[in-house]
Amino acid sequence: MVASISGFATSFALVIAGLQAVGATDAEASSGLLVLCVTTAATSMVLAWYYRMPISTAWSTPGAALLVAAGIDDANFASAVGAFILCGVLIVVCGWWPALGGLITRIPTPLASAMLAGILFPICLAPVTAMIEVPALAWPILLTWLVLFRLAPRWAVPAAMVVAGVVIAMSSGSEWLHSASIAPQLTFVAPVFDPVLMVSLGLPLFIVTMAGQNVPGVVVMKTFGYDIPTRSALVGTGLGTAAGAFFGGHAINLAAITAAIMASPEAHPDKAKRWVASFSAGIGYLLLGLGAGVATALVSAAPTILIIAVAGLAVLGALITSISSALETPRHRIEAIVTFLVTASGITIAGIGSPLWGLLTGAVLMLWLGGGKRPSRARGA
Repeated sequence: MVASISGFATSFALVIAGLQAVGATDAEASSGLLVLCVTTAATSMVLAWYYRMPISTAWSTPGAALLVAAGIDDANFASAVGAFILCGVLIVVCGWWPALGGLITRIPTPLASAMLAGILFPICLAPVTAMIEVPALAWPILLTWLVLFRLAPRWAVPAAMVVAGVVIAMSSGSEWLHSASIAPQLTFVAPVFDPVLMVSLGLPLFIVTMAGQNVPGVVVMKTFGYDIPTRSALVGTGLGTAAGAFFGGHAINLAAITAAIMASPEAHPDKAKRWVASFSAGIGYLLLGLGAGVATALVSAAPTILIIAVAGLAVLGALITSISSALETPRHRIEAIVTFLVTASGITIAGIGSPLWGLLTGAVLMLWLGGGKRPSRARGA
């Protein structure tokens, strides 16, 4: 239950903001959050029960950050849904055809990490901007995060989310409640398969979900001694992604950070019984999904910069990890920093967004500079 609450609380605002950034209405964003909870719950419960392992899934937080960064003008959400479906299909193909999964894992770590860092960087700048633009709302949230990050790091972001909800509700009065749908509602979205958006959004969403969540998720489970059935996990989350897309969900994947909570001895001293934790987390996500309408109304009532700021606090750790990984190998730092800069620039060329251009630019530069063959330079040279 700790894993489901912390997983939901740390990034639900980012999910809503991401869906709205690519054209979702409040009702569609609420439906998207609800279906993500449902598909996450279903895959976690089925995989954990069937394999008797603490296999857990989550929505793609890097994917939600990608949607925020995309910020498509005059976006047609139906076209975004088409891109979500492509992402799900590609994840399924990765499960059935290991060669494709191997291709994704062979993307050089400095480039994949730099691309993810470039996606997260503008979001992590938002807390600084919010302190200036909406200080009365932002400072209580930031101070709560700072205090608890010192005293109880695991609860710093969830507590900041709670404080954000309080300050938004207080500043908006009761108006936000009028748009809240207490009963959970799914809204069907007929997909439109726009080739440009499928390449510029669907393909980067697939890459960051695989490289930023699924691959680390497998590694985390191996760390705790679990050799999970990768094919079943990828096919299950890919099908869940494709099915959920019809109701506004962007992507689900293997959990990484919250997986460590459920796969560790803290869940149960007996390794064979820890699967119950993942099954219970699924129940937790179902219960949390019932509040998707209220959560969406609350987020919609807040200044956009404030929601992005809270999301920035949630992904700050991921930014640190990504930058560290991108710059870890001295001989590939130029390629990594160029990938980061192009991705963070937010440019759009021929309808294709900056994440894919960043990855392609870094790859071309790596080939031009000799890949892994050129000698390392001394630091500071």
